[in-house]
Amino acid sequence: MLKKITEEMTKAGSIAILPHIAADGDAIGSSVALAIGLSEAGKEVSVLLEEKVPQIYNFLPGIEMARVYDADDRKYDLAVALDCGDLDRLGSRRPVFDKTPVTVNIDHHPTNTGFAMLDLVDPSCAAVAEIIFALFRQMGIVPGKDAAICLYTAIASDTGGFRYSNTTYVTHIIASELIKTGIDVAEISRRIFDTVSPAKVRLMGEAINSLELYEDGRIAVMTVSNAAMRRSGASDEDTDGIINIARNISGVEAAAMIREMENGDIKVNLRSNSYVDVSQAASKYSGGGHRRAAGFTVSGTDMGKVMEMLLEDLRGML
Repeated sequence: MLKKITEEMTKAGSIAILPHIAADGDAIGSSVALAIGLSEAGKEVSVLLEEKVPQIYNFLPGIEMARVYDADDRKYDLAVALDCGDLDRLGSRRPVFDKTPVTVNIDHHPTNTGFAMLDLVDPSCAAVAEIIFALFRQMGIVPGKDAAICLYTAIASDTGGFRYSNTTYVTHIIASELIKTGIDVAEISRRIFDTVSPAKVRLMGEAINSLELYEDGRIAVMTVSNAAMRRSGASDEDTDGIINIARNISGVEAAAMIREMENGDIKVNLRSNSYVDVSQAASKYSGGGHRRAAGFTVSGTDMGKVMEMLLEDLRGML
């Protein structure tokens, strides 16, 4: 599949790269790295986002290649969906994907639905960035320092700084190759793990105050209401990673953060530590993800009802 994708990318003159909605470090880092590599290979590349780039990733070289999609009628030779488990994760950009003659799906979620002409899905990879690194090798592209910063950021982000169980020996080998380009690992880690806004600190306090433990401390649930978001002055990107506060409590196996969205939807982030497969719980509500990290969004209900349903599901999985 790497060879087939390489052949199609070689033939394409213009390429659209589409990371998932609410793009995280892996989605953004991998997208920009791929854009840099393809641009250097002479391709005309656009990274089309659903929302503006989270401030935490504005330091990435090449980030100016990413822009919020404005529903223009531009046509591309090839479209790449990156880190998207299904077509719904493309949001308003789905028409771009649908009308492009050659479509590629590059992902590492085991729940991926295989929706493109060319599907490259490898759940053994800790991050999509690992697949992009392999694609570069197949295409004969040697990542320079700029692309290496983006790929390393993507991998570090999705592995929690190489702390999560998805980290493999291959992850470290790829990271070492990227470090050889001269990237500043300490600075990257400081930016993505150790720099938070005052609003996020306040939101963390709101989330901690809502924390409840169930099943002798094996399940931890936090709720974040619209009122809490307003009180803290937080934005969507400030919610990233807060669920780890619950997951990291001693004795907790499964953790959930239930958030009330402005449009009335309820968004749920799930994490587990050892044996609970939270992707099973997420898939029940048309969500997806990984065994240890997943999520879903539901409409027409409230946080209380979602908590009741979720607790029943998680109790059955302990």
